[in-house]
Amino acid sequence: MKLYVVIPAHNEEENISKTLQSLVEQTHLPSKIIVVNDNSTDNTQSIVNSFSEKYTFIESINNTSSAQNIPGSKVINAFKKGMKVLDDDFDVICKFDADLIFPNNYIETIQTIFTNNKNCGMAGGFCYIEKNDIWVLENLTNKDHIRGALKAYRKECFYDIGGLKSEMGWDTVDELLAQYHGWEIYTDESLEVKHLKPTGNAYSKKAKYKQGEAFYKMRYGIVLTKIASLKLALKKRNALFYLNSIIGFLKAFFNRSPFLVNKEEGRFIRKHRWKNILKKIF
Repeated sequence: MKLYVVIPAHNEEENISKTLQSLVEQTHLPSKIIVVNDNSTDNTQSIVNSFSEKYTFIESINNTSSAQNIPGSKVINAFKKGMKVLDDDFDVICKFDADLIFPNNYIETIQTIFTNNKNCGMAGGFCYIEKNDIWVLENLTNKDHIRGALKAYRKECFYDIGGLKSEMGWDTVDELLAQYHGWEIYTDESLEVKHLKPTGNAYSKKAKYKQGEAFYKMRYGIVLTKIASLKLALKKRNALFYLNSIIGFLKAFFNRSPFLVNKEEGRFIRKHRWKNILKKIF
């Protein structure tokens, strides 16, 4: 099974060496790793060069983009730039962040999951962050969701969902569309990945309305948006997040922002979300 990895990296000199070192120490090595240096102004490129000189399966390319870290668009545009230089001879494509430390059996376990379950379209482990010298689960989502930092896709599933969307919410809509096309999502709790920078730390202030905008673009509707926003606000312990999310939804609604999914996919998403909500209640 050929597994390719694309790693978008913007000013990651403090972390990229740890990420790459954890990947070159895997029990099963990736067939290719492409690091996309996304407009870095630090020593990210020289660090990546030191790895590519030593390991032939590691390459890097440069991407010019805005310095602002807008969730969704910046990282996925860099990922897509990396995809353009890869051939189509892969079985699994991974989008990994540049601030992760993987356990040495991560790639082997992911490959085993896809090999043993032909219906599995996406797989991943869990992100852990350091608090008071202890690594704890970064508990922002349910355990049936794969974090955007460490996504792995079977090629057929990746093409079925049309690749990744350059929008906030891409790492939710990808799973929903995968299920719409009949694929299963698999998370492995044994795969504990160290996340060196907590999610959202580098996001610009302009990003505060993006979550609500994403709910609108996924055709959640206002009721599901309120429920999802409240849930996230409670997890983040941030009441202002709820308000900003609703404002973001309304802004997108009145601006008639383009949707990420068509009407049929939207109906599936709403039905799927309500089914999960009712399951938890009853």
